[in-house]
Amino acid sequence: MNLPPNELVALLVAISFAAGLNVYATLVTLGLLAHAGLLPLPATLHLLSNWWIIVASGIMFVIEFFADKIPAFDLIWNALHTFVRVPLAGLLAYAATSQLSPGKQLLATVLGGAIALAAHGGKTAVRAAVTPSPEPFSNITLSLGEDALAIFLTWFATQHPYWAAAIAGVFLLTIIVLVRWVVRALRALFRGAEQDLVG
Repeated sequence: MNLPPNELVALLVAISFAAGLNVYATLVTLGLLAHAGLLPLPATLHLLSNWWIIVASGIMFVIEFFADKIPAFDLIWNALHTFVRVPLAGLLAYAATSQLSPGKQLLATVLGGAIALAAHGGKTAVRAAVTPSPEPFSNITLSLGEDALAIFLTWFATQHPYWAAAIAGVFLLTIIVLVRWVVRALRALFRGAEQDLVG
């Protein structure tokens, strides 16, 4: 992945976001692209093109594909995957930037993990909001959309890193705005409840 620094950053932003949505789909896509010779990986990431890694990631993707579509269980699954998606995104960023100075490599690792955490947090928050609905179709539709976005964004990042990073950036801004909106709504709710108690 001998890209100019700006392209490398753009690629990592998009891939980290994709990993935050579905890390197994991201790993399978990267592995297959590398195995097909469509994505030159640095030596530190050659492991991704190994068939054992591709198959193992594929099996986990299939498990997640079904687990992520069961209302209520998907929240438990996503909570547990905070400890999978975020560290793996950071690890991918670390390995992809092995040619940089240690300081820049550490910064890339933190950035990759933070972007994955934001994507993962946004996904989990939306799921928590949708899960109480009585029908399962909302969950299934959201999950399919997340899977498709993770695969598309990973592939698209290898072809058009700047555009892929821009798409990820729009989603990140949306997540930040929604988080601020939810926090304000909760504060207003608690203030109203407090005034009712005092009154």
